Amino acid sequence: MTHPHTAESSCPSARARAGGRDAGPDRRLAVAPMLDWTDRHCRYFLRLITRHTLLYTEMITTGALIHGGRDGGRERFLGFDPAEHPIALQLGGSDPKEMAICARMGAERGYDEININVGCPSDRVQNGRFGACLMAEPRVVADCLAAMKDAVTIPVTVKSRIGIDELDSEEALLDFVSTLAEAGCDAFIIHARKAWLSGLSPRENRDIPPLRYEVVERLKSKRPDLAIIVNGGITSLDAVQDFLTRLDGTMIGREAYQNPWLLATADREIFGDDHPIPSRHAVLEAFLPYAERQRAAGVPLSAMSRHLLGLFQGQPGARAWRRHLSEEAHRPGAGIGVLTAVLPPTPRTLVPG
Repeated sequence: MTHPHTAESSCPSARARAGGRDAGPDRRLAVAPMLDWTDRHCRYFLRLITRHTLLYTEMITTGALIHGGRDGGRERFLGFDPAEHPIALQLGGSDPKEMAICARMGAERGYDEININVGCPSDRVQNGRFGACLMAEPRVVADCLAAMKDAVTIPVTVKSRIGIDELDSEEALLDFVSTLAEAGCDAFIIHARKAWLSGLSPRENRDIPPLRYEVVERLKSKRPDLAIIVNGGITSLDAVQDFLTRLDGTMIGREAYQNPWLLATADREIFGDDHPIPSRHAVLEAFLPYAERQRAAGVPLSAMSRHLLGLFQGQPGARAWRRHLSEEAHRPGAGIGVLTAVLPPTPRTLVPG
């Protein structure tokens, strides 16, 4: 069985450089950074489905990298397989010096982009003075950006909301973005919901505040010179293509995790790469050597299998396969044979064009 994507084929092509700076990855479609979800095992799996979609790490705090990075800790936070390119590192923090240090770590490890989290509304993140609360302090974010831009030649981007609490006017968003643009922000990824910093949980902040795509689109019309990427509630490639007629990029979150086969035709439909699309079974088979290497390194099977549960979403036999993985993968000593012991009866052929 031929591996659907080799590391070489999934690495980004040579990109134009201007003034010694990297022009950055293609942002037409990305999978959002999701805490506890988009770890290295998830990203390797998604890369077997799509070659070109930009992948993001989970948010990693500067404190974790600087103070918890001893004895191999930085490898745990920053390590990734070369096959995961193009890949962006998302950082959480508010101290310019620390953000610059961590950005440099990411660049030295080979990440294609560094992203600043200015969108997470959790209490823990607020207590650390980063995440969405920083929308009220654009000067702090701008200082972090400037320090990071001085430290690296790869792009530095920001992911934010359209607003927080009562600071949710379109004028405030424009001022926020303009301040960061002056500091050199390479792209703005905007979740088209505001965030309530008190009264709503992080989960509720992903669903309760209404989506206001028109705010993001009006921002683009006011600042056509800036790269504006929309995030929030996008669940289909048709929606991606529609947004791309007005904006510079899109980011899909939970839908891409829960139904990863959504991305199977992304290379063809969004990026114009008509390479043969592997079957779901071929993707699973290509994941096995990686899982075997990770098991040999001491990684529990369940740490990887949990990311695969949506692979056969909507297919006959998918429920039995998910149940089998959920019951068996967590057992001590579980091997990769668990992944293929109860397979859905999907034909092991290429998906027709």
